[in-house]
Amino acid sequence: MYSAGDVRIENVRDPQIIEPTDALIRVTRACVCGSDLWPYQKMEHSDTGRVMGHEAIGVVEDVGADVRTIKRGDFVIMPFAFSDGTCAFCHDGLQTSCIHGGFFGTTEVAGAQAEAVRIPLADGTLFPLGAAADDALMASLLTLSDVMGTGHHAAVIAKVTPGKRVAVVGDGAVGLCGVIAAKRLGAEQIIILGRHSDRIALAKDFGATDVVSERGDAAVERVRELTGGYGAHSVLECVGLEQAVNTAISIARAGGAVGRVGVPQERTIPGSEPAFYNNVTVGGGPAPVRAYIEDLLPDVLEGKIQPGRVFDQTVRLDGVPDGYRAMNDREAIKVMIAP
Repeated sequence: MYSAGDVRIENVRDPQIIEPTDALIRVTRACVCGSDLWPYQKMEHSDTGRVMGHEAIGVVEDVGADVRTIKRGDFVIMPFAFSDGTCAFCHDGLQTSCIHGGFFGTTEVAGAQAEAVRIPLADGTLFPLGAAADDALMASLLTLSDVMGTGHHAAVIAKVTPGKRVAVVGDGAVGLCGVIAAKRLGAEQIIILGRHSDRIALAKDFGATDVVSERGDAAVERVRELTGGYGAHSVLECVGLEQAVNTAISIARAGGAVGRVGVPQERTIPGSEPAFYNNVTVGGGPAPVRAYIEDLLPDVLEGKIQPGRVFDQTVRLDGVPDGYRAMNDREAIKVMIAP
């Protein structure tokens, strides 16, 4: 990506082992993320461009001399953040705050919308699955690199437990995975706030019990009607825009919690006054998806959850620019890339 709307397919040097803790993977599946749309809409011009993409699964092609737990031929999940697995924050299950870590698809570390990608700190970052899984599971396994783990993180931060009333703000891939997570954690009522018919239909399949298509004050009023006038115990904010955050805080029940995983588009947190006076807990951030894979993986392998259904379009690498356009124009929920 060179600037807003300017995504190009280019040949670059093959990735190389730089540090002895690196690995190289051949990408078998990648995707375009909703958070990739923010630079797609706003990125300033760059002379060098940015190799995009932070979600992938693939096969290990090579490892550095100090890599101990990952080996050539392993089929692996690549979380969107790399981490050493040994620092204090990694031990706390917060790999996105690793003191030696960082994120894929930045100006410093090339992304995974590519044929191959270098993985820093491979032992702490990659989750090995051994041999390649059944092709039918590839899409759902890919979601464990970001969106399913991110939806789950929102639910965890929002304190979803059995019997809770839950509201999910946003009907994108993360919001839909948030519905899966809320259902999986035992929510009694799951309200999806969105207005796209294809996404709403999928949300209902995933376990949503109610739909709110209104926005702003009308949405707040409708959610309160659906919750006996009290609001939701747990709110998953999966957009990041000011209105979405304000809505999330406004529909939370007094004493409730909001889990924020939408990338913030404001420097300040909206809704601080109602959050304060209603004792609403507001938390969240980049999901430490590496910490959640082990918990979520069995349900994916057994078919209990099917988050891969959020992918409704697949392209080859040469179709990635059109994949960005389709997602930006709301013609696709989430685009998978099969290099």
